[in-house]
Amino acid sequence: MKLSVKGFEIHPEFLDVAQQRAVLAAIRGVVAQAPFFRPETPMGKPMSVRMTAAGQYGWFSDKSGYRYAPSHPSGKPWPAIPDDVLEIWKRATGLERQPECCLINYYSADAKMGLHQDRDEANMEWPVVSLSLGDDGLYRMGNVTRGGKTESMWLRSGDVVVMGGEARLAYHGVDKIRGGSSTLLPKGGRLNLTLRVVT
Repeated sequence: MKLSVKGFEIHPEFLDVAQQRAVLAAIRGVVAQAPFFRPETPMGKPMSVRMTAAGQYGWFSDKSGYRYAPSHPSGKPWPAIPDDVLEIWKRATGLERQPECCLINYYSADAKMGLHQDRDEANMEWPVVSLSLGDDGLYRMGNVTRGGKTESMWLRSGDVVVMGGEARLAYHGVDKIRGGSSTLLPKGGRLNLTLRVVT
């Protein structure tokens, strides 16, 4: 089953529980090499999510602004994107082109992400693929300009969203986490993986 909301292509239950656990194990391997960190906004405020990444690039933010970076804040290169994660990209998009970044955000029960655009990539023709693992997240979908009517829906563990076409530059965010709604992560919370072509 596939849903379309404001151009966002939503695939509920894209991964079954066994597949989710396999991806989670692979992500734990990434985090062991590239630990989570808490970036700051350009205004110097710590973000409520913790993040890390895999691939040729990771995403980074500090007082100098938002940008992709070729290495973890420790100075080490980012780990490779796990094969189980690359398979999600292939299944969801059918594209031969591989993503160059898998951004991994961890949301605790009180974390959220304000409405924003993904626009630091060189070519906006490539989609962004987003996977939810763990607790439900209330996902808000907006427009290509700020303001106007938005739509929201709860994303559950195993759901995938493809942002391409008219939704590629649409504003989107996560308003709320429904703590305790999933048992996938032993300590609770939500992991969000987003796959992007950077160059």
